[in-house]
Amino acid sequence: MNKLKGIPASNGIAIGPSFFYQQQTVKINRRMIDNPEAEFARLEKSLAKAREQLSAIKDKAENETGADEAAIFEAHALILDDPTLLSKVQEVINQQHVNAEFAWSESIETCAQQMDALEDDYFRARATDIRDVGCRVLRLLTGQSESNLDALVAPSIILARDLMPSDTVRLDKDFVLGFCTAEGGPTSHTAILSKALGLPAVVGVGHEILNIDRQAILVIDGGSGDVIINPDKSTLKSVQKKRKAAMHIAKLDLKKAHKPAATQDGVTVEVVANIGNPDDAVIALEDGAEGVGLLRTEFLYLDRKTAPNETEQLKAYKSILDIMGTRPVIIRTLDVGGDKELPYLNLGREANPFLGWRAIRMCLDKPDFFKVQLRALLRASPGHDLRIMFPMIATLEEVRKAQNLLNQARDEVTSAGYPIAENIQVGIMVEIPSTVILADLFAREVDFFSIGTNDLTQYTMAAERTNDRVAYLGDACHPAVLREIQTVIKAAHSAGIWVGLCGELAGDPEAIPILLGLGLDEFSMAPPLIPHAKAIIRNCSMDKARQLASKVVDLATAAEVRQHARSYISGDDVR
Repeated sequence: MNKLKGIPASNGIAIGPSFFYQQQTVKINRRMIDNPEAEFARLEKSLAKAREQLSAIKDKAENETGADEAAIFEAHALILDDPTLLSKVQEVINQQHVNAEFAWSESIETCAQQMDALEDDYFRARATDIRDVGCRVLRLLTGQSESNLDALVAPSIILARDLMPSDTVRLDKDFVLGFCTAEGGPTSHTAILSKALGLPAVVGVGHEILNIDRQAILVIDGGSGDVIINPDKSTLKSVQKKRKAAMHIAKLDLKKAHKPAATQDGVTVEVVANIGNPDDAVIALEDGAEGVGLLRTEFLYLDRKTAPNETEQLKAYKSILDIMGTRPVIIRTLDVGGDKELPYLNLGREANPFLGWRAIRMCLDKPDFFKVQLRALLRASPGHDLRIMFPMIATLEEVRKAQNLLNQARDEVTSAGYPIAENIQVGIMVEIPSTVILADLFAREVDFFSIGTNDLTQYTMAAERTNDRVAYLGDACHPAVLREIQTVIKAAHSAGIWVGLCGELAGDPEAIPILLGLGLDEFSMAPPLIPHAKAIIRNCSMDKARQLASKVVDLATAAEVRQHARSYISGDDVR
């Protein structure tokens, strides 16, 4: 038996035989050709086929994981249409009279190396995407196979140096127990997709894992990052017991998922869902969601050449509102930027898209474009509890400009004879420190706050959440972030408005009692997390939760905070 430690990427325990994933190396030979035009036409044929494949993969990913995760493959498709890349390939073919495989391979690798060389880790991580797309086209040009995944015929734990995003989605879920990779971090595509698929995953274990016996039995714990190779009988028995207990608890939680989230002393909070499309809304209700705390509207805008019109958007919003009935539904206005390319907006690439021209900043600069979405939202509102939320708000001026455009859209809708719901709450995402600092002023301007802890943490800690090397700074349980949450909640309640939280922290079992003690009114999370989150809240008392929250905001590190939270959950005194 041997134990290794990796990075927890997707919760759960998997036990089973290892299956070594091997992406087939595409062999490229340099050949001289006589007809450059015909050679480039051959490449274009393969590019067209690659687009078809990516479209199918994207649809599969959307069905199995959701729109946000499927957006990875929309970005892949854009690489195939990159004019600079295609121009470079055509130039190599024409000037050197070489075959398409060689020209494409050289150009793709040059592009990937340029990304590797950038200091910005967001773009460095995109080198994997470029190589993934490049290999897809090369396989089509040469007729070579993709990988050894066809040999996967029994339930196994997938073991790899790293996994290409397209291969992760292509896996037959019936034969996948979990993922274990030598490289990667918690924000890698493998981690994102495995979490969305509900499969345990441990990443960044180190290359030692690749040298184990091919017949090895593995145990991976996606919650702790532990990897056990060939466990002995006593260890295996202990792990199986732990896994069985977790599955039993999950079943009990699901049975009670539709009951209110009320503490032992009778305080009820709202537990709602983060969703990305109408299918997610159905799943959310099945998992006990009391509404929608975040509808990401990007699914309407991505993977297309023209912007969605008002009628198309109206139909989509109405379908989700109809599914949710009279339950509250918070719809976030468009949140895209330099990291999510939209061909029809010409957003352009930015050195750091997370700090750039995106979300409300872009929408306010394109008022006519923005009002199409606002009109569609207003028209969808009758008979429903629609709430509109503006993302990435940094200044009061932005809120006022957005409110003004919403009022203009309201006048346009009513002038056209369409009804609008009487009471539509309007709120903002709190995800930038400037908004936290001025929370008391913002609270006078809006009906609610929704804290986005994923971005708030990266902006507070100056640590990009896609950068593996600063992942240790990305824990939203850090006292600095908890103090910000405390500030926002106090300011909101003083002004008589409510506060929700739609970042990953809302569904974190160790964070839930703390957030409850800080006074959070609404917890919004991925639908599968709802049953257990409600169960945790039901086991809390507000008095003790407040004591816990009061204690942890004065601690020094996220690790200390989590240790105190675990003591609270286990029933130990935390005062």
